[in-house]
Amino acid sequence: MFAALALVLSVLWPVAAQAAAPAQGRVVLIGVPGLQWSDLSPEITPDLWRLAGQSAVGSLSVRAVGRVTCPYDGWLTVSAGIRSAVGYGCGLPPVPEQDGGPGAVIPDYDYLYRVAGQKNAGTLGEAVHTAGECTAAVGPGAALALADRKGRVDFYASSATGLPADTLGRCRVTAVDVDDLIRPYVTGGRLPDVEEALTPQQRAAALRRADAQVGAVLNALPGDATVLLAGLADHGAAPHLRTAMMRTADAPGRSLGAASTHREDITLLPDITATLLAVTGIPTPPAVIGVPWQAGGSRTGGTQAARDELVNADVAGQTIRKAGGIFFTTVAVLQVAFYVTAFLLMRRRRGLGGVRVAALALASVPVSTYLVNLIPWHHAGIPVLALVGGIATPTLLLAAVALAGPWRRSPLGPLTAVAGVTAAVLAGDLLTGTPLQLNSVMGYTAVVGARYYGLGNIPFALFATSVLLLATAIAHWLIGRGRKTAAVAVVVAMGCSAMILGGWPGVGSDFGGVIAFVPGIAVTALLIAGKRVSIVKLGAFCAAGGITVMAIAYLDYLRPPASQTHLGRFVGQVLTGEAMEVIGRKLGAMLGTLLSPNLMPIVITAAVFLVYALLRPGAASAGVLPAAFDHSPALKAGLLGTLVSGVVGMLVNDSGAAVLSMALALGVPLVLSVGIKALHDGAAGYEEAGQDPASSSLVSRSN
Repeated sequence: MFAALALVLSVLWPVAAQAAAPAQGRVVLIGVPGLQWSDLSPEITPDLWRLAGQSAVGSLSVRAVGRVTCPYDGWLTVSAGIRSAVGYGCGLPPVPEQDGGPGAVIPDYDYLYRVAGQKNAGTLGEAVHTAGECTAAVGPGAALALADRKGRVDFYASSATGLPADTLGRCRVTAVDVDDLIRPYVTGGRLPDVEEALTPQQRAAALRRADAQVGAVLNALPGDATVLLAGLADHGAAPHLRTAMMRTADAPGRSLGAASTHREDITLLPDITATLLAVTGIPTPPAVIGVPWQAGGSRTGGTQAARDELVNADVAGQTIRKAGGIFFTTVAVLQVAFYVTAFLLMRRRRGLGGVRVAALALASVPVSTYLVNLIPWHHAGIPVLALVGGIATPTLLLAAVALAGPWRRSPLGPLTAVAGVTAAVLAGDLLTGTPLQLNSVMGYTAVVGARYYGLGNIPFALFATSVLLLATAIAHWLIGRGRKTAAVAVVVAMGCSAMILGGWPGVGSDFGGVIAFVPGIAVTALLIAGKRVSIVKLGAFCAAGGITVMAIAYLDYLRPPASQTHLGRFVGQVLTGEAMEVIGRKLGAMLGTLLSPNLMPIVITAAVFLVYALLRPGAASAGVLPAAFDHSPALKAGLLGTLVSGVVGMLVNDSGAAVLSMALALGVPLVLSVGIKALHDGAAGYEEAGQDPASSSLVSRSN
């Protein structure tokens, strides 16, 4: 059955992208650690500028293991074909020792296996030697990249200066380390712990030296060689997108991307390994997780326009990276202030209208962080101000529409509007390649490099919450017309559709989200159907989520390696025994979020408010939550389903507390808005009938 489904999926899913150059060719990798697109200009870097005009160009995400990637780790990642790190001083790679002939050996190379735990080191060089080809390296980093498992390269030169005429033509796989730009940054064997250690004049001088070296290499290359140029390391304490170029016959004027990122203009470090092998026709070892670079669509405006666009991509990522902490701190402060203020006002039954407005405004913030990417805010003179304004505007607009639209007369109307817009925006984003989640404060950025496409962990929490609340609002309407079976079916259909969209490889590709979404859907549907939910059933639902996502991942694994997403590659890691390392890193990241000063206050405050409001409805909320659940028992089911998905999502995702905190940040304010309106309508109804509102069972419960 799996094989048949895999055959169908191979037709429906895009096939693997291949390198632009034909197999059996010759390839030269020029690594310029620290190089970014803002460095290039016709005046300072004429040779690099000329190469850019002859190449397909894109951004290189150099994320390896840590927050920043030093030259050692960057070259080691190319060697291994998987994100790697040496585990100590983040600086330059070791200098090889000549072996008495034209080759060289990296001293103490087995340290990488014995101590650093880098068992994939040497994968690239070993694959080249297994295919009967030789390796030629210029500079320490190049030797590290091409060394086989014994640490040896066949031909070695220490620098590009004074190269023998035939050095770059001896082998079909060649690498050159141009370290003139990065070397001035390294002090004491390490990168500096500052964002920029050189003055603009010092960096310009280093760029001129690096450009001259690149020019010398280009002049010495065989005419039939495919040229890859990569700025494959960071130069300080801040990660950046780096330069990526691929020169082939049909590459000029095109973008450069890879199937690994599902982006036409972003590639990864492990993709370099796959590209080197693909160009030469050498089989790619299973351990290599990258896929070949590919020239994408044509760019307009020439080299200058391409350079400006790629610089803006880094500006967007840098803005999001720097603004993220401040944004989530602000969200945490606003959420905590909201619950404290709401508690004080609701227990006195004052200012409930203002609480409702604030609740809907807070619930409108998340979707606005994606809608802002409909405008080019990062092109503004002060991008962070444009970002803030771009988020605030749709937030206020959506809250106003939710309160003023024709649905305002129904307690569930504003909730339906906000949840519906949130679900629709995220679903539309998934179907169009996630342009809104990329470079979003509640999404992800290629600068950080945790994810490049699909449904991120925070967007999952918002997507699951909005879909479940929207489904329960529809279910409430159906139940009111005596169609409970249809109500249950709507919850299951909407929930499963969203789950598949979020988990499908190449669309949402969210591993943990599927595991968490299944129990949330099941709990909501069972409660609406009037069935009891037990711990045993809850455990079975979680297991069903795990089985579902592993089935999807296995189908992905059955596709060709270069077509797989990280879901399929995880299955491969399970089969090779490498999965425990991945799980360990994610578990550590999840536990780390439990100490987050931005996330845990939201979880704690919202959870305490919910529990107290349910146990002491009169003292805590003037009966607001009971009023909401009396008005719509389906809403209670939806909130409980949301909490289940949030808790499970927190446990199975590396974002941990971020998942539950954002589910609460969207769901609880929306439920409170329903309760305030229901409480007001109930009291108004009794007043119109000439009765004392306090005598009603609904209102008296809050006294």
